[in-house]
Amino acid sequence: MTAKISYSDVEVGTELPAQAFPVTRDTLVRYAGASGDFNPIHWNEKFAKEVGLPDVIAHGMFTMAEAIRVVTDWTGDPGAVVEYGVRFTKPVVVPNDGQGAVVEVAGKVAALLDDNTVRVDLTATCAGQKVLGMSRAVVRLA
Repeated sequence: MTAKISYSDVEVGTELPAQAFPVTRDTLVRYAGASGDFNPIHWNEKFAKEVGLPDVIAHGMFTMAEAIRVVTDWTGDPGAVVEYGVRFTKPVVVPNDGQGAVVEVAGKVAALLDDNTVRVDLTATCAGQKVLGMSRAVVRLA
């Protein structure tokens, strides 16, 4: 696959389409099975509270993966991501209320780089709080 977005069509400040990603307890159990991360803070409310968390929390790597979807959906090619990194700033708390939580992600081209690459800065929030910091991806465009 090749990125569908052309380097010549973007500039610093170009905004990527924002997305919202629902996270439920069911989502966390499925992710635990796929990733092999069965830490009880991600599925056992009693345990999570015993270790000082407000409730069950989403896996950090799951949150990171959902956030980069804004970039891969924009480019049309997951292979266009050359680098990606984040800092985990706040946990995504997932209540057992049938609705769970929603992670909202927005992205913006922050820099035009060499070799048809751009740096995209992402903002990921849940319940009005930033859950990822320094969330940046370098992406090779067409």
